[in-house]
Amino acid sequence: MKFLFFSATNYGRAILQALLQNNHIPEALFSIPEYFSISYAKDKIRNYNFFDFSVFSQQYNIPLHWVQSPHNTLNIYKNVIQDYNVDFMLVAGWYYKIPSSIYGLSQMGAFGFHNSLLPAYAGGAPLVWAMIEGQDKAGVTLFRMNEEMDAGDIIAQKSFEITFEDTIADVLHKAQDIAVSMSLDLFCKGISFSTQEQEPQYYPQRCADDGKINFEWDSLTIYNFIRAQSFPYPGAFFETIDGKRIVIDKAHIVDSSALRGGGQN
Repeated sequence: MKFLFFSATNYGRAILQALLQNNHIPEALFSIPEYFSISYAKDKIRNYNFFDFSVFSQQYNIPLHWVQSPHNTLNIYKNVIQDYNVDFMLVAGWYYKIPSSIYGLSQMGAFGFHNSLLPAYAGGAPLVWAMIEGQDKAGVTLFRMNEEMDAGDIIAQKSFEITFEDTIADVLHKAQDIAVSMSLDLFCKGISFSTQEQEPQYYPQRCADDGKINFEWDSLTIYNFIRAQSFPYPGAFFETIDGKRIVIDKAHIVDSSALRGGGQN
């Protein structure tokens, strides 16, 4: 099957690398620069999980198209995309809406990965929100895009465990492994669709400023908040009296009663 690949992250890198190793080569790649504009931010934001797909473009001689702006992002490539005449578009780690005027140019539309068990945790930063809220399970959904965010027909869905010790890097790796397997299945097991029967539960996007710790929270809430935003993300933080940020990348909970009454030897 002929397809286009849309990604700007290491998550997408793992998927594309597996596809290429199995001789599933896209007709073209579409990516977004590391620092990019988006509708919910005044200034350009940084993609902390960025991967430069020019590496694969050069190695496999695949055309690469850079998408620079959230406004009319892909419509400027409409004729180019139409000329590729593909069966579907595969989207993983993408930040701009793909409108029907674009995905309608392929036979089956655009298939996207979302790191939750849709319709739960639709919208932005699903794994971060799941960890902040103390969930012990998450998942990956491969679905067909439509005009409503994360609400299209489901192609595949699989859950995984979030352990108490997991950081966001651990959880991202688990999700990535599942997404790789799902992408390969597209080419060997066929494609079928099932409707999402419930309304999506939307969560907002997050930015670096959202990582401020509230020390009025209980210990478990703070612990989950820290591990949900650790490397490769900007991190949870508190501010000092002189306006500096102290970022906390790792934490563990200690029962303070066990520390009372004893000195250090």
